[in-house]
Amino acid sequence: MKMGSKWRLVAIATLVLAALTLVACGGDDDDENGDEAAVEVEQFPANTTMGKIQEAGEIRIGVKFDVPPFGFNNPQTGEVEGFDVDLGRYIAERLGVEPVFREATSDNRIPLLVDGTIDLILSTMTITEERDLEVDFSEPYYVANGDILVPEGSDIEGIDDLNGQRVCTALGSTYQETIKKEAPDADLRLIDRYSECLELIQTGAIDAISTDDVILTGMVVEDETLEILGIEYTTEPYGAGVPEGDTEFKQFVDATIAEFIDDGTWQERYDEWVGQYIPEEQRQGPPDITLKEALKLFPLE
Repeated sequence: MKMGSKWRLVAIATLVLAALTLVACGGDDDDENGDEAAVEVEQFPANTTMGKIQEAGEIRIGVKFDVPPFGFNNPQTGEVEGFDVDLGRYIAERLGVEPVFREATSDNRIPLLVDGTIDLILSTMTITEERDLEVDFSEPYYVANGDILVPEGSDIEGIDDLNGQRVCTALGSTYQETIKKEAPDADLRLIDRYSECLELIQTGAIDAISTDDVILTGMVVEDETLEILGIEYTTEPYGAGVPEGDTEFKQFVDATIAEFIDDGTWQERYDEWVGQYIPEEQRQGPPDITLKEALKLFPLE
């Protein structure tokens, strides 16, 4: 099973690298050809968050900078790209402003929103009841699954095998607690950026990485000697984070995400960044889980 998964992911890696080259060479085709219709922008009251963003002329969005295919600094273009970034651009377009992308790691994304450094979080953030105490979540816009990445030839085959092993994940991620529960004897290494986990596994300093499957796929793109186990041991619904209690802004973001899904843009971006590089049976459509259902997956304890 692991070898089959490995073969597919190596193929995915090759295709993704080719796609990134194409993006670097021709990323502005839609604008140049005038294919995209102009968006009608609503002018919001000045005392709302939307109105203040419009007055500023920009929306500051926290995204990952090291997590392809959702948010990463493309060295060929010098631009931040990915699924979360495209959703951020879509939201900015509906406000008639420019998006400004700030790096938001798993550990600092909520503090950045709370202290006003950013206006919105789109940073592969799983919806949990604990986080909901500090921010408000949009309806889910993507559903990932928890998995494990190991070097080729590893004896690790499941979550129980992490006991006694050196396991890396991000500080502030849901896996920080999940691994402690599921593999209490694991030697857990917590870092700020997932790219640091990749460096550690490449040098043999750790035995495994555990996080969302889409994040691990990006690591396989960079190093084909790594493989994903394919066990999908958690469900991780992603939500946009907005300031706590800002009901009007949450409603705007929810409505925009719904439009992103309904007009087919979600599927286009999914196919571009994820879907076309994985087997057909593993592809997904827009999430059908609600915010209420998502919160129940990670209840307060």
